[in-house]
Amino acid sequence: MLICLNVKLTNRNKSVIIMRVKNTILVAILACLTACTVKEENNDKSESIVKSAKKPHVLFISIDDFRPELASYNGGMAVTPNLDAIASNGVRFLNAHAQQAICGPSRASIMTGLRPDTLGVTHNYVKFRHKLKDVKTIPQHFMDNGYLATYVGKIFHHGDKDEELSWNTPAAYHKLPADLKKPSRYALKSNMDLQTKQRKEMFAKYGEQAKFGLGSGPAFEKADVPDTAYEDGYNAELAIVTLKELLATSDKPLFLGFGMNKPHLPWVAPKKYWDLYDPKEIPLSSQTEGPIGGAAMGLHASFEMRTFSNVPNAGPIPDDLAVDLKHSYLASVSYIDAQIGRIMQAFEQAGILDNTIVIVWSDHGYHLGEMGIWGKASNYDIATRVPLIISTPNMTNKEKGSVSEALVELVDVYPTLSELAGLGVPKHLEGQSMVPLLTQPDLPWKQAAFSQFPSPALREWGAFPLRKGMRETYFGPLIEKVEARIKRQQGDKWDRELFEHHLMGYSMRTRQYRLVAWKDNRDPSKGPLFVELYDHNSDPTETTNVANEHPIVVSHLLKQLNDAVVK
Repeated sequence: MLICLNVKLTNRNKSVIIMRVKNTILVAILACLTACTVKEENNDKSESIVKSAKKPHVLFISIDDFRPELASYNGGMAVTPNLDAIASNGVRFLNAHAQQAICGPSRASIMTGLRPDTLGVTHNYVKFRHKLKDVKTIPQHFMDNGYLATYVGKIFHHGDKDEELSWNTPAAYHKLPADLKKPSRYALKSNMDLQTKQRKEMFAKYGEQAKFGLGSGPAFEKADVPDTAYEDGYNAELAIVTLKELLATSDKPLFLGFGMNKPHLPWVAPKKYWDLYDPKEIPLSSQTEGPIGGAAMGLHASFEMRTFSNVPNAGPIPDDLAVDLKHSYLASVSYIDAQIGRIMQAFEQAGILDNTIVIVWSDHGYHLGEMGIWGKASNYDIATRVPLIISTPNMTNKEKGSVSEALVELVDVYPTLSELAGLGVPKHLEGQSMVPLLTQPDLPWKQAAFSQFPSPALREWGAFPLRKGMRETYFGPLIEKVEARIKRQQGDKWDRELFEHHLMGYSMRTRQYRLVAWKDNRDPSKGPLFVELYDHNSDPTETTNVANEHPIVVSHLLKQLNDAVVK
């Protein structure tokens, strides 16, 4: 059964219409005064979106591995009535991009307002404070300004939650029903037993290497169970009791991080969410190969997906399995949509939704068979582009449901929330506040959005360089095949140390192009080893590298990229 919520938000103040003055010779003398007037009116509009009688609450909704598979995003097929409701009451950004298409670096970047190279975080196995120990995170900044900051679910990456510094209030586990137990990875005992068996076999065969993700159960599960049988449903219960507890015991404004773990693998969801989709109507990607002339090191061999027991260790994913996989991804999305609806309803019932900034974001996109791979971890649009929705208390009816096609980045979230809450924007941030776009979505904006990823073909699924043991597992032949392809393409440029440990793909997305420059990150000022260029006007799914056909465009974009990434 489809779960729908009718979320009521307050009417927004009507914005001022800006009169444009024609730029002609006759009014040249007045141009400066006119520009100043327009700027003041723009500022008035931005200020109207942040004005509030008291500090607003913040509901900070994070979704893992979620590409913009939404009806409100150019016709995605996921059934998401609650996310659609938020979008209809806010601004959705159609060209938002993550700074790196992997969980740890992306989340470290959004939470600190710094890019991966600045933080020194480009894989999942390094703490985000290892280089900049005193960097201030989003919740820290809100705490410094009188907020209670708490979270439920996945906000920072697992193993680097920064609980001592970034949060000042624990979740109210003690308020959960006594009979509500924290779920396991799977709800069905048969799948729990299968995972245990697989892990034992992997450790017996490969030793310590197995602890880095080998030996999983199935990639998906459909069980006729309540929402709380899986982690995100349990966390929704926890978030609701935590919200009630904080409102009952404090009058301080709240910063509540609500992090959905799905649709991260494995794709598990109660049966009722699977039933929202007819598998016969689920299309598979027709783009089953990497880009023509693309970088041989630019695509992995679906390593993470192949750790699951019902997915082949090598070779293509059969179509019937591919349909099941995509079906399970969509079911997982509908499942977390229902949990988001529940927390929105809790805010409404508590009487605080009308004074709450709501932001929804994902840490990166995802390949569901596009370019022949399954997973995140690439420099292409399908992996870097994310859903991003912002709703604020003071939006007018005209502003609600609007769309911005401006190029924006997750690194822009920190300054945006700071300005919306009236906190002031910390000086260390590398992003740009999106507040003006909330009232004028079509404003001229950034020239480009920047992302990066190191040699996906020669990295484990956490973006860590291949460990020696990885080559000794069933992934060995896959790695050899990929490596041979890179050697054929790169010829004399091949160097194992460089390609496995130091080669970084720096990606730049403009309105028309995606440029990927493969550089030695020990000295990014040097020229690239290889360049990719995709023209989105004629090739929106990035099927053909046209860098050789457009040397002038490449030269211009490389200069722009270097100005941005070379410190």
